[in-house]
This record gives sequence, C-alpha cells and structure tokens, in this order.
Amino acid sequence: MPLDPTTLTLPNLPEHLPLPRWSRAPGQAPLDITLRPPGSKSITNRALLLAALAPGTSTLNHPLTEADDAQRMLAAIQQLGTSVDASDPTALRITGVHGKWKVNPNDSTLDLNNAGTATRFLTAAALLADAPITITGNARMQQRPIAELADLLQQLGCTITYQATPGCPPLTIAPPLSSPGLPGEVARDSVTEGALPNTLPIAPTQSSQFVSALMLTAVFLPEGLTLTFPDGITSQSYVQMTLDLLDHLGVQTRSAQDLSVIQVLPGLSGFNLDIEPDASGATYWWAAGALLPSATVRVEGFSNSTTSLQGDANFPTLLEQMGCTLIARDNTLAVKGTNDLRPIMCDMRDMPDAVMSLAAVACFAPGTTIVKGVKTLRVKECDRIDAMKTELAKLGVTITDNLNGDEDALSITPPEGGIDCSDNAPPVAFDTYDDHRMAMSLALLALRRPNITINDPKCVAKTYPNYFQHFAKLYPNR
Repeated sequence: MPLDPTTLTLPNLPEHLPLPRWSRAPGQAPLDITLRPPGSKSITNRALLLAALAPGTSTLNHPLTEADDAQRMLAAIQQLGTSVDASDPTALRITGVHGKWKVNPNDSTLDLNNAGTATRFLTAAALLADAPITITGNARMQQRPIAELADLLQQLGCTITYQATPGCPPLTIAPPLSSPGLPGEVARDSVTEGALPNTLPIAPTQSSQFVSALMLTAVFLPEGLTLTFPDGITSQSYVQMTLDLLDHLGVQTRSAQDLSVIQVLPGLSGFNLDIEPDASGATYWWAAGALLPSATVRVEGFSNSTTSLQGDANFPTLLEQMGCTLIARDNTLAVKGTNDLRPIMCDMRDMPDAVMSLAAVACFAPGTTIVKGVKTLRVKECDRIDAMKTELAKLGVTITDNLNGDEDALSITPPEGGIDCSDNAPPVAFDTYDDHRMAMSLALLALRRPNITINDPKCVAKTYPNYFQHFAKLYPNR
C-alpha cells in the first residue's frame, strides 16, 4: 500500500522501515511532482560561521536549521558568544562576535557529534579564540582524520593537543598569544602583482573542508591569508563554492583561474543572505525521476546548474547521459525517467556526496558504470565505499573499488539479467551505518525493487529530517 507522509515524521519513524515498490494504476496520469529540499547544509554552515564572527547582525533566509548538523553548529557558535534569534521560522538573525570567540574556560569543549563540516570549520576558526577550545564528537568522528588541518593551524601559530588518537578528534586548539599568521613569509605569483603576505602552501588534502575552513577564517585575520596549491585541490567545486560565497558577501578575494592560488583579504560586515536549497538533497529526487519511467520529478530552487553555488547541482547532467530527459522551467529543474537506462563513465570528484545517488540509478543500468573521484568517500560518516559494496551485494550488484589499482575509481555492475524486481523477490533489509546518505540513497531502490526495508531510517535527521515524508509523496494515491 502507498506510504502515508503523516506517519513518517521524526522521531516517530520505526527502527525498521518497510518501503513498498512504487506502482501506478492502469490509466493513471504519469507522475509529475515538485519537491524542495531543505536549505543547503554546505552554504548554511559557511554562512553561520561568517555571521557568527562578523560584526553586527546578519540575516540568513531559508537556512537549514532543523537538521542535527545545523543544530550542532548553532549550539557551538552560541557557546562561543554569538547571539542567535530563531523566532522567524524562515530566517535566522545572528549577532556576531567581531572576529574573536569568547571562550568560557569552564565550557570550552564543543561536542559536534558527527557533523563533519562544523568540526572542520570550527577547528580552523579556533585560531580566532581568546582561549583554548576542545573539539570532539561521536565515536565515528573520533575516527575521522583531521591532522592535515591541525598541522596547517600549527604553522599559523596554534598549539595542537590530541586527547586520544593522534590525528583525530578530540583535539584541543590553543590559539597563538600574538596575532595569528605567518609574519615575514611572502610569495610571488601571477594572481596579483607584488608580494603576497601570509602565504600557506597546501598539499592535496583528504577533505576540501580543510581548505574552506581556512578561507572562512582568513576573513578575520589581520592580514588575511594566501593559500597555494602546487599539486591541486581535493573536491575543487566545494572550494569554489566558498570562494563564490565570499565574493557574493563582498569579501575581497583574488584567485588564479585554476585555483592554484587563493588570497582572502580581511573584512566583512553583517549581511543578508538567501540560502538556496540543498543540491545534495536534490540528487535523491533527480535520481528518483531517473528510476521512474515516464515520471517527471521537479526540484524547486534550481533552474540550471550554472546559477548554483553547489557542485551537486550538476548531477542531472549525469542522468541525462544515462538516457533521462532534463526539463528546466519556472525555477525548477526536472528529470524525466526512462525504461532504458545506460551505464556511463564519469568523474564525480566535484560532487562526491552524489556518488551513492548515482549508484542507486546505476543498479538498473545494464552493464558497468565507472565512477572516478571517489577516494574521499572513505572518510565520510562511514566508509561509504565499503558500505555500498556490502549493501548493494544484497541485490547481486557488484562494486569493485581500487579499480585497476586506482583508489580514486570504482565500478558498479548489476547482476546478469538485472536485479530481481518480481513481486516475490526475497526481502532485503539495508543497514545504514548511522549515515544519512546511505539511508536516503538505498531507499531509492524501492522505487523499482519490492520487499525492501531500511534499518535505522532516523539517521536522515543529520541533514534532511523530513526526507521520508517527501519520499512518500512520490507514491500515487497517497
């Protein structure tokens, strides 16, 4: 029977959520639905940090507020002296600390659970505190590496102390006693004329969030910061997002065209910002459109990928390569499905959070889909590569990682003859590893394959608490 959206609210989701296969009655009109994901987590957390540190009051319209990641970030910036007015359900008003966190020595530990973005951003921004700050999180967060960022902070004058496992949270960041920076160190590059003060060379990192964290913090350093990348940047689209946001807010930046050099100069006043919908969340609905032949699933807030700050807004172009039709109209971007999905070869280094959405579609594309740019999935909320291998194998799908010796590539191959989608297909229960993206992407498989159950569906609370309510709206006769 169809899902009922009214029964799929947090915290009322069951521990194990059975999902019926999608079906349409004979003669029923094709599905044509418009959905809007919550505000972008990536943009919201960047804007929250900037507003919290800026002088004056800033307003964030349509931010992500109800998700656990956002709640962790909001609690942390208030703990550090920021004032937050959430009386308007569609906006946040934030009064900042004018570039210097106010640390209570008796309350200096920030528990960020498994909020990776908040953890990386606040670790770097501890450079701006008036006393040491300890960053910690849940058991998984305490396994996620942060040494590359911590080492860069040490070069900027911080003292780093790991409280348990070296290179991972919990860690204590003691800011420098004098103004942070790299006094006396300069570099020359074609990006500007003359000397560039405060220059920090950075090798490719495990997460682009380390780079974005430094860029956001640089806005409040006395001389700003110049970052150089002689060997390239991991997940460059997210760094570009940070740069574009800073430019949009009036921060002075300079950069080489290939982002091999990025200079962020100090200075930011209170601002007013509209947060666009989350493109990572939108990938599930675009993928749903791909999996439902003749259906049209529209996502509000996107007319085309070129107007978005988010790299994941390019995801529909991959579905188009797989045989789907894209329709841009009235501030929506829609995917119309097909019965004849085809495998593709693609590079997703600029949209790694969308890999599992693509994998769900690739399960029904005869042949082998090859995806490059995946190595960062090892250090997400879970090891997403191993998790995908384990869970999709339950349907006979083969994930091959370290493809041809390349740790940054994998292949997805459905079983010969395709996944069994008959009514008597054996029941399958998918584990989700306390990873919101595992739950959301695996649920998509139920649109074609019956007898699927999602274990621990509540983990979607991390970024998309009403995901299963929206998912239920895909079903006819709801």
